[in-house]
Amino acid sequence: MEKVYFHTEFVKLQQLMKLADVVGQGSDAKMLIQDGCVKLNGQVCTMRGKKVYDGDIMEFEGTQYLACRRDA
Repeated sequence: MEKVYFHTEFVKLQQLMKLADVVGQGSDAKMLIQDGCVKLNGQVCTMRGKKVYDGDIMEFEGTQYLACRRDA
C-alpha cells in the first residue's frame, strides 16, 4: 500500500489521484472515476468530487493508496 500525503482537512478524489501520480491531468481522473475504475474504501466511487479524509483507502488497477494528512 502506498501512502499519499496532503496538507488540508480533506482532498477530493480526483486530486488524490493526481497526488498519487496515477494520472497526469484532472480530465484523465474524471473519466476513470466516472467509468467506475476507482474504489474508495472498498466501494466503487463515481463521484470525482468525493471528499477523501485521512485514513481513507483509494484503489486503482489493483494498487491501494492510503490517504495521509500531514499537518502544515
